[in-house]
Parts: sequence; C-alpha cells; structure tokens
Amino acid sequence: MDIDTLAGVARELLLVAPADFVAERTARQRAMRADDRDTAAAVGKLRKPTPAAWVIDLLAHEQALDEAVDLGPSLREAQAKADPQEISTLRRQRTSVVAALAQAGADLATDAGHPATPAVLEQVRATIEAAMADPHAGAAVRSGLLVQPLESVGFEDVDLDGALAVPDAVPDAWSGSGAPPIDIEEGRRARRSTRASRPEKQAEQDQQDQQDQQDRAPDPEPEPMPDPAAERRAARQAETAARTESREADAALDEAERELGAAEDRRAGLARELERATAEVEQLERSRDDAETASDRARDLLAAAQEHRRSLGR
Repeated sequence: MDIDTLAGVARELLLVAPADFVAERTARQRAMRADDRDTAAAVGKLRKPTPAAWVIDLLAHEQALDEAVDLGPSLREAQAKADPQEISTLRRQRTSVVAALAQAGADLATDAGHPATPAVLEQVRATIEAAMADPHAGAAVRSGLLVQPLESVGFEDVDLDGALAVPDAVPDAWSGSGAPPIDIEEGRRARRSTRASRPEKQAEQDQQDQQDQQDRAPDPEPEPMPDPAAERRAARQAETAARTESREADAALDEAERELGAAEDRRAGLARELERATAEVEQLERSRDDAETASDRARDLLAAAQEHRRSLGR
C-alpha cells in the first residue's frame, strides 16, 4: 500500500462535506479497486471527519493555518522566559489570529453549503489554540488529515490518538521538538509573581499572606468544591464515547454499503442471465415459427399432390 497515495486521496475526501463523505469514499474505493486493491481497501476504512475537523481541513487546504502554528514557538519562548509583557502581547495576537481563522473557517463552510454551528466553531477555535500550544498538534492540523477536533489542557500533551486519517503520513505529529504545551494561566501566574517581588508591594503581600492563613483555617463543614480536572476528564470520556459510537455507526454503514454493492452486483448478473435467456427464448420462438411455416407449406403441397392424383384416376 502506498502511504502517499492514500494520504492524497484522504486529503481530497476530507474536503467533502461530512454528510457526503461516505458516498464519495465508496465511489473512490470502487474506482481504485481494479488497480490497487490494498490502497482501495485502506480508502474504504478512512474515517469521516467531525464538522469541526472538516472546517480545520478546509483551512489547511487554503494554507490559512501557517501563521497560527508559527506563532506557537514565540509563545513558548516567552513562556520559558516568564516575560509577562511579551506573553500578554503574544496572547492578544493569538486571540486575534484565532478569531480571524474561526471566521474564515465559517465562511468556507458556508460557501461549501454546510454552515458551521456556534458549537462547531468553538471546537475549531480550541483546535487552533491546541495547534499553537503543541508542535505535534500544529503538524497535525497543517496536514489536512484531521478527523476530530483537538484540545489543549494545561501542561498536558495534546491527545492526538485517532485524530489523523493517515497517521503514518504525518511523522511530525508524533515526534519533534518536544516543547511542552502552553498553559493559558501561566502568564497570569508570572505577572502575580513579578508584582509580589516588588518592595513597594511587600505590605500588601503580608496582608494577603495573613488573609491566606485565615482562609486555610479548618472549616467544620466545608462545602464541596468543583473539580475542573475531573470535569475535563468526564468531558473527554464523553467525547471518546461519542467518537466510539460514531466509528461504530460508520462501520455499520460501511457494512451495509458493502452488502448493497454485493446485492447490486448479483442483480446485475441476474439481469445479464435474464437477457441471455430472453434472447434464447426469442430464437427458439423464431425457429418454431419457421418450422410451423415449413410444416404448413408441406401439408399444402401434399394436399395438392393428392388432389392431382385423384384427378388423373378419373
């Protein structure tokens, strides 16, 4: 199987609207089957993109994501230096770039006849931010092979499991600089640390420390606090379950399409057999008609001969 050929076909298919993806994939698979059965089989297994991933692939096809991904190293460098002013400037730039790209993606989806919903555009923005935070995610979104949206959570690596249609075609999504993802709260923590180190703020810091000690005093009946990490894990689990259901639905649809294709092939074969049988019946009917005509002619000749003989006997 040729990975480059498979990736090229996948990129073309992923530009098709998700609602039309399965039908187009089946058509491409059948067209390739005679020349390359292995690649055709791999094409038949390509996953349908989610709406958000489809919008990202449209942007990647237009090479519109380069600026966003290229901004990532600058953000990571500023993060490493803990420079609050530079981080603030770059974050404003990131916000502007993400908003512009999300609008561009919405325009592309509308032009394709499938407008994106606000929820889809929110996933598009999250995916672009993940691409800026993690170099591996950046390679994934620029590949044009994305099949599911991405999310950057704190300092955790962006989860790319199952995110690409042809993972082997994007090696940079799995290896690279190893730079840690950007934590969106890091700039705020750096600014707080810088302010606390200034002498003129020492009195304020002492007062804050005293308040913190009071806040840490035991509470006889503490109220349960929300756990953002647990909520994120639950959201990821729900998304994983949804992706699993989507894959199972796609597999069931693929199986139904294969059965339909086999049934159509059988029907075509039976139609050809019926045509051959019909032609044979028509030939036999013509032969029968010719035989009956010849028989009628022979009877007429016999009757004429008998009549002639009787007339001679008189």
